[in-house]
Amino acid sequence: MLFVIILLPLLIGTTSVWGLQKISRQVTAIAACSISILCFVGLASYIPNLQQSEVIRYSLNWLPSVGINFDFRLDALSLLFSLLITGIGTLIFIYAYYYLNKKNSLAKLYSLLMLFMAAMLGIALSNNLMILLVFWELTSISSFLLVGYWQRYEAAQRGSRMALTITGLGGLCMLGGFILLGQITGTYQIDQLFAKANLIQSSPYFVPILLLILVGAFTKSAQFPFHFWLPNAMAAPTPVSAYLHSATMVKAGIFLLLRLSPIFVGASLFHSIVTFVGLMTLCMGAFFAIFKEDLKGLLAYSTISHLGLIVCLIGIGTPLAIAAAIFHIINHATFKAALFMIAGIIDHETGTRDLRRLSGAWQFLPITGTLAMITCAAMAGVPFTNGFLSKEMFFTELVASQSGLLLALMVSLGTMAGIFAVTYSIRLVHGVFFDAQHGKPLPNTDIHEPVKGMLAPVALLAVLCILVGIFPALLAENIVNSVTAATTQLTQLEPVHLALWHGFNMPLLMSIVALAGGTLFYFQMARHGQLRKVDLDPVLGKFRGTVLFDYFLKYLLLFSRYIKKHTETGALQNYLFIIISFTLLMAIIPMYGFQIDKGSRELIHAPLIAIIFWLLLITACWMMLWFHHERIKAVLISGAVGLVVTMVFITMSAPDLALTQITVDVVTTVLLLMSLSLLPQLTPYESTRSRRWRDAILATIGGLGLGWLTWLVLTRDHQSISWFFMQQSLPLGGGSNVVNVILVDFRGFDTFGEITVLGIAAIGALSMMDGMRAHGATMTQGLTYRFNPSPLMLRITMSWVLPLALVISFYIFLRGHNLPGGGFIAGLITAMALIIQYIALGQDEAERLLKANSGRLYEKWIGIGLFIAGLTGMAAWAWGRPFLTSAHVHVHPPLIGDLHLASAAAFDVGVYITVVGATMLLISVLGDSRHSSMSGPIRG
Repeated sequence: MLFVIILLPLLIGTTSVWGLQKISRQVTAIAACSISILCFVGLASYIPNLQQSEVIRYSLNWLPSVGINFDFRLDALSLLFSLLITGIGTLIFIYAYYYLNKKNSLAKLYSLLMLFMAAMLGIALSNNLMILLVFWELTSISSFLLVGYWQRYEAAQRGSRMALTITGLGGLCMLGGFILLGQITGTYQIDQLFAKANLIQSSPYFVPILLLILVGAFTKSAQFPFHFWLPNAMAAPTPVSAYLHSATMVKAGIFLLLRLSPIFVGASLFHSIVTFVGLMTLCMGAFFAIFKEDLKGLLAYSTISHLGLIVCLIGIGTPLAIAAAIFHIINHATFKAALFMIAGIIDHETGTRDLRRLSGAWQFLPITGTLAMITCAAMAGVPFTNGFLSKEMFFTELVASQSGLLLALMVSLGTMAGIFAVTYSIRLVHGVFFDAQHGKPLPNTDIHEPVKGMLAPVALLAVLCILVGIFPALLAENIVNSVTAATTQLTQLEPVHLALWHGFNMPLLMSIVALAGGTLFYFQMARHGQLRKVDLDPVLGKFRGTVLFDYFLKYLLLFSRYIKKHTETGALQNYLFIIISFTLLMAIIPMYGFQIDKGSRELIHAPLIAIIFWLLLITACWMMLWFHHERIKAVLISGAVGLVVTMVFITMSAPDLALTQITVDVVTTVLLLMSLSLLPQLTPYESTRSRRWRDAILATIGGLGLGWLTWLVLTRDHQSISWFFMQQSLPLGGGSNVVNVILVDFRGFDTFGEITVLGIAAIGALSMMDGMRAHGATMTQGLTYRFNPSPLMLRITMSWVLPLALVISFYIFLRGHNLPGGGFIAGLITAMALIIQYIALGQDEAERLLKANSGRLYEKWIGIGLFIAGLTGMAAWAWGRPFLTSAHVHVHPPLIGDLHLASAAAFDVGVYITVVGATMLLISVLGDSRHSSMSGPIRG
């Protein structure tokens, strides 16, 4: 069920809305809301189980040997976040339908929001650090697409790039921390880490683990000094801002800190860093919010401030502080989502979000103004709202956590942040709805309340702010206590009692000072018009986050250009010199200081056939060196080298490798010959005499060094693992051909990755060669290689070759599991047969008969092949086995007798189709003559 909840928006949600957009916008909105509601209801069905402190688990093996599995865990903490993600998401979907006009793609927005929802649900439900990281990066990618939704706006593109850069770098740091955690504890399972907190904190790697993970959390949740990306992300559509910055993306870092707090609580470094960063972010964000002229900018900095408040509570780390953090997460999600939607309504109706142009909107938008006052009161912490209760809890924990001068400092900073919060909240309400001093008319003269569907989500959230503020014990107390217990992993916890009145104490005094001070501060500043005059950017100057970020990118680009200028000279010789020199250096450094001699393994005499092949290889390589500047000869000689290697494999009883080598050799030679049609026949002599001597010395050192390392390895005894594959190939893989069983079973994941890379390379070649077709060029130099129709005799002969080659290919494929062969070799044989038809019939005629449409058919073949291979791997999940686990069975059909069937054969079918598609796509690209834009020769 947990996996299905993630798959619903990830697969069905992102695809269905695109298909339904052709029907109507209403149907698209209903489909998106339905999926979100289904997820919400499915999650809510677990509430009775979790009230009994149960934990719901779902595990799907992926790579169990390295501890990476799809392991999902639902406890009270993950349920709270998941309900916020889906619940707020549903309200955002409803709001977005009315917010976006018909000129903007609603299906595009919904599909990206669905992708983001799935990523956030994956973070909340993951019990494996590596799977959590995958969803973590998916949130960065999807938020990049969402922030840059309006592609024509430069601000949107810049904000999306900044958000992706900052959060992406944080994700890389977090990956390092996760890997260290796994190496120390031997597991990536989060619930297993809780029991190893002492081991983690006593490790010498604890400090780098803590710092790396904190960087990941701070960047995602916009904490100082990484806060500046969030205001720049306000160029996104308002529904996106309301969703990402109230209940989802910026809360991902908060969730990570809460989820991993049991392994960090007790470490003084953790408490010091997190408390300081949170308090710094709280005060800084609140102060900057006061002077922002853009409504969404004000809300962005207020979000930063409230996130700092939550982080500060997590840094304090006591159970009551964790409870306060959890309560404020709920409260912040409700009032901040509502406020962002209110900002969108104001912009939608008045035509601006600029506070300098807004005033007196109450007479036009009384309902919106009322909802704004309620939610702003919650944001400022006014009594009888939910924000007041969690703010009181925050003040209480500040007072209880410190003593002496540090207590005075913490109380002062907390009260100051409260004053600022009241100030920017009053400014939002008063500046938009009541302040009419400057007397400027609103940009839009036709202002009216929005439709009820646009107001309904805001009204629901505003009502919750009031109800939770008045009846906290009834509506929120059980939730806070359950989530606190799940977060702290403590069985004996004193329950938190939420109430409006706790007596006259220091926290209440701080609240009174904040409310009174913030009100006085605002009206004093507003009376003299200072709020409209203050611009903090010149004051901060070069110390602004965006400026520092731009400087970082500028000097990174300059450094990259410097490296590029001195390395990418366009000369292949220089590239090879750098690569080989670096490789030699990396090989020498580990061996420095060791006495290395040859091993004691008994040597045997080389047979005559081996000496012959060595001489052939030496001769072929020498010829390659001598004729390398003549490209046609070089290709043919390289083909001869491949043939010699094939013979070596045969003599060493490796027929599978021999078949693979010779088929690859033939196809590669054809591809290289076709590529030469784009190049001159001769390679220019680039080298001076000194360079030739330099390269010769380097090549000699590299060759002798590699030979020496090979000698050291071969003269030493080693324990081979071949016995395992020899013994287990038939009983576990169901095949006697050990090589094929290794490829499609024991190391099937590697093979799946290789065919994926092959398909990507072929499609990449198609993209790169677009407009650079060989046939469209009038070649004045080089080889003109074209697939023109061949003589009639050849065409007739080749028509008989194709079915024969296909039969041989089919035979090679079928025997592959028990005898030399398999899908890869069969695919290359089929590709060679089709290449022959291209040569005989001409490319245009061959593609017409195949209906290939200049390679588009082959792209589909690649996709089909990868789909079949991946589907075969996922089928193992139905039996609770890891990805790509194969199965085999003996059946006895009539007339046939014993028939041995293996699921690996289906995987091999995917390999076969992908290989044929990728090879033919490369052939088609290099030989296509219909879309050329070249008018002259291409020089090497």
